[in-house]
Amino acid sequence: MHSLHSHTATPIDDYESRVAEALAALGIPEAAVARTGLPFHREAAHLAIAETASDGEEHLLIPPAAAAWKEMKAEAGRDGIGLYVVSAYRDLASQSAIVREKMERGMPLATIFTLSAPPGYSEHHTGRAVDINTPGCVPREEPFEHTAAFGWLSDRAKDFGFVLSYPRHNASGFSYEPWHWYYT
Repeated sequence: MHSLHSHTATPIDDYESRVAEALAALGIPEAAVARTGLPFHREAAHLAIAETASDGEEHLLIPPAAAAWKEMKAEAGRDGIGLYVVSAYRDLASQSAIVREKMERGMPLATIFTLSAPPGYSEHHTGRAVDINTPGCVPREEPFEHTAAFGWLSDRAKDFGFVLSYPRHNASGFSYEPWHWYYT
């Protein structure tokens, strides 16, 4: 059995306060977040190891998503498809760092929010989102859609409870992310 990581459940108002503080620290106005139309996402309370990377980094998901990921990866492997996790659970601080890095490069908020969700609004907070790659492909790049792995996921991921969050021309206006899958 893989170890289970626990977070102490944060009171709702405390989490909302932490999100507000993270946004304020980045200088992001509430109106800019509201314009994204992205739903608010709470951080997962309980996480399990979905996969450990070759560098020792533990990629965490909620326990049912972690189990489903392992089953899906094994099934893909039996079909000759290599899959691995690039990113899974992300806390507020990690999401803030991603957004901050884009801001420091001078990217406008409107552009950033088509590429990365504001802290508090990322599916990765839920422990249900996983960014997937396959050997030989640059991680988190659109050419992933031309791989056998993406074809396999498009046909089979639903059998394991995963759906593509941001297909082309999605209603949220978020950039197409063929690598980003969400456990339902």
